[in-house]
Amino acid sequence: MALSPATVSLRLKPLTTTTLRFLSTYHNNLKTFPTTHAPKRAHSFNHLTNSSYRNVRYFSVSAVSTGETLETSKTDKIGEFKKRLRVVDIKGGESEGLDSLGQVLTVRGWVRTLRVQSSVTFIEVNDGSCLSNMQCVIDSDAEGYDQVESGLITTGASVCVEGLVVPSQGKKQKIELKIQKLVTIGKSDPSFPIQKKKVTREFLRSKAHLRPRTNTFGAVARVRNALAYATHKFFQENGFVWVASPIITASDCEGAGEQFCVTTLIPSSKEAMDSPADAIPKTENGLIDWSQDFFEKPAFLTVSGQLNGETYATALTDVYTFGPTFRAENSNTSRHLAEFWMIEPELAFADLNDDMACATAYLQYVVKHVLENCKEDMDFFNNWIEKGIIDRLSDVVEKSFVRMTYTDAVELLLKSKKKFEFPVKWGCDLQSEHERYITEEAYNGCPVIITDYPKDIKAFYMRLNDDGKTVAAMDMLVPRVGELIGGSQREERLDYLENRIDELKLSKESLWWYLDLRRYGTVPHAGFGLGFERLVQFATGIDNIRDTIPFPRAPGSAEF
Repeated sequence: MALSPATVSLRLKPLTTTTLRFLSTYHNNLKTFPTTHAPKRAHSFNHLTNSSYRNVRYFSVSAVSTGETLETSKTDKIGEFKKRLRVVDIKGGESEGLDSLGQVLTVRGWVRTLRVQSSVTFIEVNDGSCLSNMQCVIDSDAEGYDQVESGLITTGASVCVEGLVVPSQGKKQKIELKIQKLVTIGKSDPSFPIQKKKVTREFLRSKAHLRPRTNTFGAVARVRNALAYATHKFFQENGFVWVASPIITASDCEGAGEQFCVTTLIPSSKEAMDSPADAIPKTENGLIDWSQDFFEKPAFLTVSGQLNGETYATALTDVYTFGPTFRAENSNTSRHLAEFWMIEPELAFADLNDDMACATAYLQYVVKHVLENCKEDMDFFNNWIEKGIIDRLSDVVEKSFVRMTYTDAVELLLKSKKKFEFPVKWGCDLQSEHERYITEEAYNGCPVIITDYPKDIKAFYMRLNDDGKTVAAMDMLVPRVGELIGGSQREERLDYLENRIDELKLSKESLWWYLDLRRYGTVPHAGFGLGFERLVQFATGIDNIRDTIPFPRAPGSAEF
């Protein structure tokens, strides 16, 4: 229902006894309803003037019986939403804040450190917008100084400071804020676990709700955000359509069988822990009776959105998915997560060469975006996490990628005479140590794309090559990570795909819709998958993948 902001009369069509109410309480026997007043904006926006408000109003509207007239009355306006001033806005430019000298500014954030000296007190405030803190200096004349004296201002407390931007007397920053007014928004208990002393990342995983307040995890979060933004930007600029693939599925895209089951046969209430196992319905043969489950068949959390992506690629040409995926692999290594995000583009009317070109352009685009837009965070990673990471990432942007076949890669590994933990032979699945040797040592840090893998170690949907032994698959290897991207040309020929499904003893019935894509206007198409957390690892130098996602899920770990 569209309403003019002016006071109007509306004549509605006859209604039944159903009454519609919008932002109001119905008052009997009244044709004109009282206005509903908007709550005042929180104090953080009180500085806005009347002239900066948008022309937005609340209305009280109700549908009544035939022939009655409704009137609306304008009330208070809603304040205009504006981007808040952040520390990065003050200190993030080339002048590092010098162009703000003499201005009175307000900063809100959390106290990182507090140093009380005889004449002045230094408070470092961080609002998460950048790595840098805003150094704030307060003396006894400032409003709110009593909060310092009383011990209310401690590490972890949230504060609002208003003050004059002045040149800093220290060497670590060019400006500081001379506090005129200090307000404690939320005090911090002395038990706050993240103090100035160094703590391990393993400890911080047990405090995942607080760890983004540290330099490392704040920087990881910002780089992760930049990579996500650049991902959407790359695909949108190149004509791709984003598709939301389902989280619940009855298909196993990879055929590995390591999926989380989604079921209502086990009670979902608080009494689930005390539920007897024999309460699960069974068939006459003693098997689980899935017909009584919510979906009337086994259902799982998805391991990939690829198959669903292919359906839209055969209608919209170029699409991509970007969302959470799950794998119930009982692995406690630094490379595995049970819940992770996948980026999966699909290109119609494309072959493996098109797929490799897209993957290369994508990686170079997002890496360049991070280098150009996250300079402070990248300098931090370069100094404290991985020496030389900026040079390594710059090589990805500037150097040509190497392409070689799987067969040539195996020969290279055998000729290296290097002793690997996992022996190398044709037909084996390359391990991380093999992949890293190829990209880090054999090709001196250059990304390498390996193609034409044996069909027996790859998924059913990959296009069979003419030799009958290999498939049109590709893996992109990068330093420190190994495989970052895996892709293939999809098998578009119905008879070949059905034969492959039969070979692997997969269910044609559950893939009937996927086979239909080959029955009705099939086209050559290709795509790839990229584990987003591995990309974050690659871009930050963080060695444990559990530190690249806000709340890691792994065997025995589902806190927060």
